[in-house]
Amino acid sequence: MDDLLGVTHKLASDLKVTPEILPDLYLGNIKVTSVSKYQRLLQYARDRELLAQHNITHILSIHDTAAPILEDMTYLCISAADHSKQNLIQYFRDSIMFIHESRLKGEGCLVHCVAGVSRSVTLVVAYIMTVTGRGWVESLAAVRAARPCAGPNLGFLRQLEEFENTELTEYQAWWKERYGKNSFNDDEEMENLLTRKSNSSSSNSITTSITPELGTSGT
Repeated sequence: MDDLLGVTHKLASDLKVTPEILPDLYLGNIKVTSVSKYQRLLQYARDRELLAQHNITHILSIHDTAAPILEDMTYLCISAADHSKQNLIQYFRDSIMFIHESRLKGEGCLVHCVAGVSRSVTLVVAYIMTVTGRGWVESLAAVRAARPCAGPNLGFLRQLEEFENTELTEYQAWWKERYGKNSFNDDEEMENLLTRKSNSSSSNSITTSITPELGTSGT
């Protein structure tokens, strides 16, 4: 009876999607809340409309309690904390495949954590590094051009630096063997994003404030 009256509380999601980082690749955040049945239906309808607008069919969800929320979506769910000691490199390969295979189908992929700032950004930066061969600083700068709030915690930045220095060449070879030549104009898209970033007032924020700190890590 309570459910018919719309007072039973269930989980619902409230999506926020940033503009495309690369074609068919989106970053976002998702707030999961306990709401009434009526509110849940309204949020579900809004989420479905938003996803449809961007042709998003794949969702990569990474946060402490990641689990499928929306029906008719293809999910990759990764349980990971936004903590500097959390190992995200172990998830790079699966994430790269999930994102790229969605794009190859001509379907949008949304990568989100809770705030869309740290964990999800780290995975997207690793993907960009792999498919373009760019370093982590340029890749993060490109992401920030589209999503200025992007800011992985220091531990994740160190992992991206480690990835660039020790594993990126191997990952690129694996990626090219698996998928062949990149069928997207990602290099051109990156140039556009970096140009936009360089024209912004915060264009020097990454290289002046982050890189020197990482340079003392010895990695």
